[in-house]
Amino acid sequence: MKKYGLIIILLLSCSCYNEKSGFDKYIFIPDKEDPHLPAYTDFGYNIFGAKYGNSYFLSSSSSSFGVDYHGGILDFWLSGRQESNTNTTSMSLTFSFPSSPIYTYQDLVSLSGTSIDLTGASCNLIMRYEYQKADTLIVSKGHLNFKQARILRIDNEEDRAILSGTFDAQFLRNALPEVISNGRFDLGVTGVNYRNE
Repeated sequence: MKKYGLIIILLLSCSCYNEKSGFDKYIFIPDKEDPHLPAYTDFGYNIFGAKYGNSYFLSSSSSSFGVDYHGGILDFWLSGRQESNTNTTSMSLTFSFPSSPIYTYQDLVSLSGTSIDLTGASCNLIMRYEYQKADTLIVSKGHLNFKQARILRIDNEEDRAILSGTFDAQFLRNALPEVISNGRFDLGVTGVNYRNE
C-alpha cells in the first residue's frame, strides 16, 4: 500500500504546472484574415510569422530567436521555417542595426516604440536557408517596428523582456525582387537568448 501511495505522490508532483516554464511555450493563435499566420499578440507567446512571396516564414515549437549586442550593433534574429504548398525548409532572418548600449535583457525596454528603417546606414537584413551561406540582402524598402518592449515579472521578480512588433521588407535576392510582408513577432527574451559580446 505504501508503495502505491509513493507512486501516486510522484505522479502528482510531476504533473504540477510550473508557472515559469509555461512562459517558455510556443502559442499559435491563427490570424483572422490569414490563418497561416499567427495573430499579432503582445503577451510573450514566443511566436513570429510573415508572408514571404507565395510562401510563409513561420516559427515552430522548435524555433529559436534572440538578441545579440556587439560594438554598438544589435542583431535581432528569428530562426524558423519557410513553408509553401510543396516544401518546408529551415530559414532564419537577422535584423542588424545600430543601437544604444543594451547590456542586459532588461535594457531591451528602451526599444519600445522604436521603428528601424532597414535601408538606413549600418542596417542589414540577413537571410539564411538550411546550411547555406548567409545572404546580406539589398533592401529597397523595409521596417522593423518594436511596438512594445516591457519586463514580465513573476512573483515580483523580473523574468524576461517581452518584445512585440512588426516587420516588412522589399529586397533583391539572387538579383530577383522579393517581398516579406505582414511580419509580426511576440517573444520572451531571457538571459538564455540574449547575449552581450
